[in-house]
Amino acid sequence: MKAQRMLTPLAVGLGLLAGWQALVLLTGLPPFLLPGPGAVASAIASHREVLAQGALTSLTEILAGFALGAGTGAILAVLMASFPRLAAALRPVLLLSQVIPIFALAPILTLWLGFGMAPKITVVALICFFPVASAFLDGLMRSSPACLDLARTMGASRWREMAHIRIPMALPMLGSGLTLAAVYAPIGAVIGEWVGGSEGLGAVMILANGRMRTDLAFAALALVTLIALGFHALVSRLVSRGFARFG
Repeated sequence: MKAQRMLTPLAVGLGLLAGWQALVLLTGLPPFLLPGPGAVASAIASHREVLAQGALTSLTEILAGFALGAGTGAILAVLMASFPRLAAALRPVLLLSQVIPIFALAPILTLWLGFGMAPKITVVALICFFPVASAFLDGLMRSSPACLDLARTMGASRWREMAHIRIPMALPMLGSGLTLAAVYAPIGAVIGEWVGGSEGLGAVMILANGRMRTDLAFAALALVTLIALGFHALVSRLVSRGFARFG
């Protein structure tokens, strides 16, 4: 069964590569429009140092932004669940943080924070913040009324009620928010690098497009995809192990 779970994604990946190569052969498009898998693999090998440095930069931004966004979202969810007036005041802000297109904010963040890692990390944090805060708050507000009534009957304080009932019961929802945020985090890093900066895989894509090096752009895209899949798998694994007993 375990071997089947490992072989199925491998078979799907090989099928996609075969379909990609078939599309290249059937359409006859020139390599600068649609390079084949072999050309992309060659670009990865010939530009491995640039791509490795870009991948390291993007991964650092993803990890830092994810930690910042998820941590802030979780703390804010606890505060909003504890203070209803604060929740009523901040709910529109939460919604506003998502309706503003991140592409519109990224140039402003670059103007404020410079061309270093700070604006990219901030973009990742903004993208990760909402799913964590929203899912965790939803879980905190759905605690068992019977358990809450029992705790209040026994004289539990608000913070003991939060620490011993609400947060443990909401951890599965927090796990769902973290898993969803892990999918979005690499997107935020690439958006930040597209808008401003000279480092990271997003910057490699922009430079490659400007030079008509589509194979290199595809190589950077392939690495971003691998990082996203690996990061999502890591977070899912940590969540399933850490929160399993609360499910």
